[in-house]
Amino acid sequence: MTDDHSALDSALEEVIAAARAHLTAVKAADGRVDDDDVWQAYVTLNNTSYHYDELLLEAFGEVTPWDVESIDPDEVEGQLGGVVVEGDDGRDAHPHVISVRQRRDYRVPSVVALVRRAEEVRSEAGPDEETGGAVETVGEAVLELLQAGDGSLSALDVPELEPLDGVVMVSEVPEALDLESFEEHDSSGPFTPGGTDRLVGRLDEHPFLPGDLDGSVVDDDGADDEDGPR
Repeated sequence: MTDDHSALDSALEEVIAAARAHLTAVKAADGRVDDDDVWQAYVTLNNTSYHYDELLLEAFGEVTPWDVESIDPDEVEGQLGGVVVEGDDGRDAHPHVISVRQRRDYRVPSVVALVRRAEEVRSEAGPDEETGGAVETVGEAVLELLQAGDGSLSALDVPELEPLDGVVMVSEVPEALDLESFEEHDSSGPFTPGGTDRLVGRLDEHPFLPGDLDGSVVDDDGADDEDGPR
């Protein structure tokens, strides 16, 4: 075994320098989430620690308490999800705008029951809220339920609405939605894909049927077919 451990000494100095650089980046970020400088400094500190640990093991059969694995900087460039970010300084970690378009249809078994449910929701808003009078249409009833649920479709998970098929489409778009560019009564414009939109994927939603639990299938005539003889 040679007494020349200059490589080991140099590796230790690199760890110390990397630790200082990491602390400097953390202080500069001041709690900012997903800071690219912090991430790059972290990768450098990780890899210099890994290199020093390997040299120490080779030279003396000893290890450090740092249980780390080497990180390939080329695979983590751009920080989030391994995405390589292009740009003048490479600091923009969010170069894309993602558009999520969703449609779900419902059958209304009883208009009277749905309107009654919406009126109950409206009355629960309290005397300080503008009630707007009685609920008069199916559309108004559904809108009332959505408003009470802050726009979440989960507000429509009520017995008065029977869910049908739905679809969710995720697309990469060049610009975010600008509602001011559409008329108030334009029902299709905000949902129409642009010419440069790129469809990432489509998820088809199918309603949950009671027969899905026991393996039975409900025919159009309402009869249940069991798997095998009774």
